[in-house]
Amino acid sequence: MRFGLLGPLTVHDAAGAARPLNSAKGQALLAALLLRANRVVPVEVLKEALWGERAPASANASLYNHVTRLRRALGADGDGRLRSVAPGYLLRVRAGELDSTEFTAAVRRAREAYARGDWAAVLQEAADASALWRGRPLDGLPEEVSEALDAQPFVRQLEEERLQLLEWRYDAELRLGRHGGLAPELSRLVAEHPLREGFHRQLMLVLRRTGRQAEALAVFHALRRRLVDELGVEPGAAAQEAYQEVLREDPETGVDVPARRATAGAVPRAAAWAVPGGADGPPPECADERSATEAAGAAPLGAVPDSAPLTEPAPRPAQLPPRTSPFIGRDDQIAVLYEALAPRGDRAATAVLSGMAGVGKSALAVHVAHGLRDRYPDGQLFLNLHGANPGGAPMSALQALEVLLRDLGVPRGRVPDEVHAASALFRSTLDGARVLLVLDDAAGAAQVRPLLPAAPGCAVLVTSRSPLAALDGAVHLPLARLAERDSVDLISRVSGQGRVPAGSPAVRRLAELCGQLPLALRVVAARLAARRALTVEALVELLDGQDGRLDHLEYDDLSVRRSLAVAYDALVASDRPVDRDAALALRRMGVLDLPAYETGLAARLMAADDRRACAALDRLVDVALLEEVAFGRYAPHDLVRDFARELAARHEDGAERAATARRGVEWFAARAAQSVRVFVPASRLRTLRLAGEPAECAAPFADAEEAFGWGDRELAVMRDLVARHIRTDHGRDAAVTLARMLEPYLQRRGRTQELAELSDLARAGARESGDAGAEVVAMSDLAGAYYMSGRYEKALVLIDEAIARSRLLGDDEWLQRVLSNRGLLLYVLGRPEESAAAQEEALAYAHRLGDDHAVAVCLSHLGNLYELADARKAIEYHRRSLEAGVRLDSARLQQTARCNIGCAYLSLGEPEAAVAHFEAALRSLEEATDWHTVSESRLGLIRALRRLARDERAADECRALLDLAEVRGDAYTAGKARYEYGHVLRTLGRGAESGEQWRLSLAALDGTDADVLPELRSLV
Repeated sequence: MRFGLLGPLTVHDAAGAARPLNSAKGQALLAALLLRANRVVPVEVLKEALWGERAPASANASLYNHVTRLRRALGADGDGRLRSVAPGYLLRVRAGELDSTEFTAAVRRAREAYARGDWAAVLQEAADASALWRGRPLDGLPEEVSEALDAQPFVRQLEEERLQLLEWRYDAELRLGRHGGLAPELSRLVAEHPLREGFHRQLMLVLRRTGRQAEALAVFHALRRRLVDELGVEPGAAAQEAYQEVLREDPETGVDVPARRATAGAVPRAAAWAVPGGADGPPPECADERSATEAAGAAPLGAVPDSAPLTEPAPRPAQLPPRTSPFIGRDDQIAVLYEALAPRGDRAATAVLSGMAGVGKSALAVHVAHGLRDRYPDGQLFLNLHGANPGGAPMSALQALEVLLRDLGVPRGRVPDEVHAASALFRSTLDGARVLLVLDDAAGAAQVRPLLPAAPGCAVLVTSRSPLAALDGAVHLPLARLAERDSVDLISRVSGQGRVPAGSPAVRRLAELCGQLPLALRVVAARLAARRALTVEALVELLDGQDGRLDHLEYDDLSVRRSLAVAYDALVASDRPVDRDAALALRRMGVLDLPAYETGLAARLMAADDRRACAALDRLVDVALLEEVAFGRYAPHDLVRDFARELAARHEDGAERAATARRGVEWFAARAAQSVRVFVPASRLRTLRLAGEPAECAAPFADAEEAFGWGDRELAVMRDLVARHIRTDHGRDAAVTLARMLEPYLQRRGRTQELAELSDLARAGARESGDAGAEVVAMSDLAGAYYMSGRYEKALVLIDEAIARSRLLGDDEWLQRVLSNRGLLLYVLGRPEESAAAQEEALAYAHRLGDDHAVAVCLSHLGNLYELADARKAIEYHRRSLEAGVRLDSARLQQTARCNIGCAYLSLGEPEAAVAHFEAALRSLEEATDWHTVSESRLGLIRALRRLARDERAADECRALLDLAEVRGDAYTAGKARYEYGHVLRTLGRGAESGEQWRLSLAALDGTDADVLPELRSLV
């Protein structure tokens, strides 16, 4: 077996044949295990890799299924390789099986060979390692999965090792005098890595040694310009040495890289006293080659700086504001910042604190800066850049440099009036110093970049609402809400001794209503401190209504609303269309008021295309009014949701709010319709379900796994939308359609409670709209929910009404289906004659309509009926249904038929044959299968194992089924599983435990029509 991480994720068996990894979740699981090969990976880590921070309720069961499929993909020894070891899973990988490990070993050997000057060995190891490299490690793995696995350090390390290996390889080629043919490869690498000096050095040497001196010089000057413009530094010693070799009239062409020589032509670093913009400028003959560094104030090539220092001695700056008191929490972030801002030997340390307004960025920055004062004895600078300045523009980089240079003692008249020159002077002034610079409230990376010192003894701590991701070399630390414990502590300590009772549930609710946002927490604490009659409970009541919540989060100069309005007002006032789009998007989000939004939904709310919506959402992330919680998925903070609702009420008229809400519900209905296409095979049933599908176009789902993931993530939101809009004139029809489109997902997922709730709402909405056809569908769906939860009599009442309505409407297609369901209900209620009549009528309609899928379902139901009298004949019917399922490519028909065949063999007293069919059904049960088939197959397997006295395995199957039922909230199936488990435990001699299981089973099944209830009552 070989595993590949260097490129797209791959698995090959011993013969070299590829093992398929068919699903994105399977790839994510394998990646998580391989990144920690031969170590236990906790279940929580695996769930985050597969679903992110918001794993569905069914995550444990789904993870178990993915592990099972991965074991199958690993072949015969899959069970031995991938083992369950508390608290997770361990994947065993043998020596030589993982390409990244082999690659790293080859790099290590190449490093050792390079150190001892064995150039032939370097080339051999480089060739061996390069043969393993198939592209960027973990290529194709979704970004959100990579982030969940914290895979980026692993990827960056491997990529850096590969680049270092290439440098060693080209050095070895040069040492051996084999420079012919290397220029094209090195030219490509220089273009791909424009700041990597090693490749530039090697290309210069190759070009010079092949007689292309002018091109070699051009490579050096291009490198120098880029380094000075982008980083404010000169090329390093090795590149300068190569430059000297190129300059020699009679260059060496031997194998040694020349030792560095101090010559008048060497490029000096920018000096602290170099006066920018001299009176005469560079000599005319040098004008064409004047570099960006010289334009910024560095001395020209070969120049000797004058001796007068630019700056006068200045007092050591100590500008940090006082610490916030009390400062509570953020221990992990403080530790990260202390480490990130420790003095470095190669460059200035830089860290960026980002987050929404009021999250405590400035307070944390000042707190950490005070803790670092001793490490930076030459001073601490603090500058507010006014990035979120109400009614004003942010400070420009040049303005900021003028302030900083004056604070460092540079006279006003000596500060250049050009930003690059001022930046060079700032870096020169700090050269050799140990200074801490705090840049508060930055607007963007372009504002900050010229303010960064190059001196390795300095450090910079930046705060910004934007993450400043374009600021290279910085440690980026997004700041989230406070932990609950710290939030409660903050309220208690700021509000005053005794104002908050210890352990009060009300104060925890108050912290929750403040979104655990430090600014809001300080506001409520200040109000409690100022008004002794105001209690925590009263303040909770004021905030709990949501409407007007922000009115209560203002005190003195503290205001959550004003802090949020700064960013919004700037977007509205901007001349940039993308900013105005961002403001529009936030208002429209306030209409729908959801906890998260996908790009497509935001586009629909804005009545714009996805490109515009994506740009608008990204701008909202930039100004910290949204958080991108996964790729293409955005969430506002709780208080931002309040703010957005206010904006919608204030700036969107009633007609537009109604239209926006309708578009939002229609978008969810369109997405749900795409899930119908995944869950229901092409058939008349699918056509019937999709009747009334919204005209809204929605992206299709790649597979059932993706559709289930979307449903699991959005179900709570969709329930809320249906409940909110089912009785409104503008949203009723869309809400009814949404409920209709969700039935296949809910049925297959086993979400019977949600199916009953939404179907009942849809029935009421359809009746209010006068849509008789939609009402029949909703009644039928509600009957299905009752059937799945064991309430057969209630289901039959609804089905009979649906039959009567279908006959009146002349809807033969839907009539056929409800007749078939009536036959099934009568069968489980023990009324075989009536069941047979309903099934025969349903079968006749199916033949008349030419609906092969419906015929196969009727055959399945008739097989169940014949099982009561002639189980052999029942098996014949089920086999015909199975054949139809194969012919129609319906996994659900096939799996239901296998389950039913197993039940028939149980009736015949042949449990061994039954086990084989139940196991076949369960082996083929992928995510696309409905929960009812899963649960019935497992129950049948448990009964067959009991008859075979395989009680230990039966107990394992009972526990597995209980886990699956409980994560779905399916009390009926859990009750049936506990009934079986009680019998298994009694057989195993565990009488007390069996009694407890029967008591729990009776509690779950009481009120249903389960046939085991009389026995359970006697057992209990």
